[in-house]
Amino acid sequence: MLFEENKSLKTFHTFHTDVVAKYFAPFTNEESLKELVENLPTKKLLILGGGSNMLFTENFNGTILKNECRGITLIKEDQDHFYIKVAAGENWHSFVLYAIQNGYTGIENLSLIPGNTGASPIQNIGAYGVEIKDLLYDLEAYHLKDQSIVVFTNHDCLFGYRDSVFKSKWAGQFVILSVTFRLRRKPVFHTNYGVIEQELDRMGITELSCKAISDAIIRIRSSKLPDPEVIGNAGSFFKNPSISKAHYDLLKVSFPEIPGYPNKESNIKVAAGWLIEQCGWKGYRKGDVGCFNKQALVLVNYGVATGREIFDLSEEIIRSVQLKFNISLEREVNIF
Repeated sequence: MLFEENKSLKTFHTFHTDVVAKYFAPFTNEESLKELVENLPTKKLLILGGGSNMLFTENFNGTILKNECRGITLIKEDQDHFYIKVAAGENWHSFVLYAIQNGYTGIENLSLIPGNTGASPIQNIGAYGVEIKDLLYDLEAYHLKDQSIVVFTNHDCLFGYRDSVFKSKWAGQFVILSVTFRLRRKPVFHTNYGVIEQELDRMGITELSCKAISDAIIRIRSSKLPDPEVIGNAGSFFKNPSISKAHYDLLKVSFPEIPGYPNKESNIKVAAGWLIEQCGWKGYRKGDVGCFNKQALVLVNYGVATGREIFDLSEEIIRSVQLKFNISLEREVNIF
C-alpha cells in the first residue's frame, strides 16, 4: 500500500499539535515521488519537509507527501567558490555544520535554524544579516502537473523578505528536490548584526572563524528560543513589518525606544517582537498556549494546546499591535 491512512502528524511538525492526515506517504527520490503523484487518493496535497514553519489548525483532509530525499555532493569548484548540491530532505542545521567542517564558508550565520534544506528557498530563510538569496546558485524542482524537472536559477526564484516565487506564482505547483549553494573558499565574516560580537567576546574569541561565529549564533539562539523538541513552537511566528518613515517618526514621538532599521524600499523595518512585548504578551500563558517568556515573537505549545488555540492567540496579538501602533503584523508561519 502506497499511502497510510489517518496518519498522526504530531511528530512531523514542530508545534506538535495532535492532528492527523487523511493520507500520508514518504518519498526519497524523483521516481518514488512520481509514483505517488500518479496515484494520489485526493486532489488536496501538501508537501512536508521538516514541519518547522507550519501550524495545523485542524486535521488535514487530504494527502501529505513527506520529503525524505538525502545526499550532499560537491558538484564543482572554482578559484573562489564551492558548489554544493543538497537534497531537499537533509536537515538544514546538519548541512550548515557539514559545510563548516569542510571549509565551505558563508552559511555559518544561518546556524540552528530548524527545518529541512528544501524549504530554505521557499521561505528565503535568513538570520543575522545573511539570507538564502545570498547563497543559492540554483535548485531542481519537480513540476507536479507536467511531471518534469525544472531548474530555477537564483534570479528565477524572485527572492524577497521571507518570500520567493514558490509562495506566490508557483505556490503548490512544484516540489523542490535539491538545492545547490555557492559557498566561498575565503570567508567574509558578518558579525555586526545583533549581538554576535558581544557573544564572541564572552566566548573569549580572539581569532575569527566560521566555526566561532556558528558557535556564537547557536549560543544566542539557544538562550532566547525554545527547543521545539521540548516546547512546541515554529520559531518566529510573525514577520518584522516595514512602515513608512513618516509613520515611524510619528510613533517615535510616543515611543522613543521603538527600534527601526532602514530597508531597501526606503521604509523602516520595525522589530515585531518589540511591538508584541509592548502590548504585554511576552510570557503570556493560557492553558498550554502562550507567548515565550524570553522572546515575544515565539508562540508556544506547552503541552496539549490545539492549533486553533495557537491561531486564536496570534489573532489577538495582531489586533492589539494594530490598535496600539497602527501596524499590521503578518504571520511568517503557514496556516493549514
